[in-house]
Amino acid sequence: MNVLVINCGSSSLKYQLIDSETESVLAKGLCERIGIDGRLTYQKAGLDKEITDAPMPTHKEAIQLVLDALVNEKTGAIKDLSEVDAVGHRVVHGGEKFAASAVITDEMLSAVEECNELAPLHNPANLIGIHACQDLMPGVPMVGVFDTAFHQTMPPRAYLYGLPYEYYEKYKVRRYGFHGTSHSFVSKHMAEFLGIDINNSKLIVAHLGNGASISAVKDGKCIDTSMGLTPLEGLVMGTRSGDIDPAIIEFIANKEDLDIAGIMDVLNKKSGVQGISKLSSDFRDLEQGMNEGNELCKAAIEVFSYRVAKYIGSYVAALNGVDAIAFTAGIGENAPTVRKMVCSYLGYLGITLDEEANSHRGEDLVISTPDSKVKVCIIPTDEELAIARDTVALVG
Repeated sequence: MNVLVINCGSSSLKYQLIDSETESVLAKGLCERIGIDGRLTYQKAGLDKEITDAPMPTHKEAIQLVLDALVNEKTGAIKDLSEVDAVGHRVVHGGEKFAASAVITDEMLSAVEECNELAPLHNPANLIGIHACQDLMPGVPMVGVFDTAFHQTMPPRAYLYGLPYEYYEKYKVRRYGFHGTSHSFVSKHMAEFLGIDINNSKLIVAHLGNGASISAVKDGKCIDTSMGLTPLEGLVMGTRSGDIDPAIIEFIANKEDLDIAGIMDVLNKKSGVQGISKLSSDFRDLEQGMNEGNELCKAAIEVFSYRVAKYIGSYVAALNGVDAIAFTAGIGENAPTVRKMVCSYLGYLGITLDEEANSHRGEDLVISTPDSKVKVCIIPTDEELAIARDTVALVG
């Protein structure tokens, strides 16, 4: 069964065509600058990338270009669109309505639209991608896979805020969490990799990328996670502030003469390690700067790592212990310096790091020593494969 995985952003679209039998990627790529001028990157397995500049006024034109590339006579991964058996769509916010992936129907789309105000930058784009695929591929079954679904097993003590309860009743203001597809995939894969019974386990997943979040997973179910109503809460991230004193908003607004939109722009796009370092949100740039003696780059990496360690510690308490910890996503998989800094705070758990193992990147690997009381791992995430698996489970 061939599954086309679609992940739509406001002006971009990532895609993969996956053979669900072998779980191999037949082709993948990216559409960028949708609504501006348009650029398609396409790569069939085993071949070099092809880059094509082409007009993409909307996501519909972008998806049409993707489909054309997939059936191209020379480099297409399939001969005909009839070979696409299903489409799996990433949907950022499912609110409380979706605790699992769901087959896309008109009723389901209406429910997703009701969540738009909770993710105004993401959900509308996700819906545009779905409608475009429905127009271009009528009759092909489609599934929505939600970033928030895995976290719907959190108990009220974890998701309620210290706000008037009426805000939850009227507006559903609560912790939702994100990166759920990744947290679900990595927690399951880590248990398999380590030979742990997922149904009798205490696991912590640190999804560390430009957007970053941590989850506490007990017996295969999420009991807490660091992101909140929106992806702004929790860890210090690439350009997001993470947790701050809410009174800072009023203080900075008055000092800088900013309205709410201006403040939110600062917190989402100008803060995090980029804001601290005054240089970059890319940890490769920060590590280079730190090695060259840039004190702000060093401070940014230390602040980031310290916040990760604090959240891990709090989730050890929430789980009342921990069997294993996974580092995943761009930074988690590829930044030995960050992993080492984080683990330097975890000696109280009996964790000792294997320095040689920790120097590796991007592969399933235990990086703690054999005598470490808690296993620490690198577990590469694969959200597209997780989406494909969910899609096959529902329509296969």
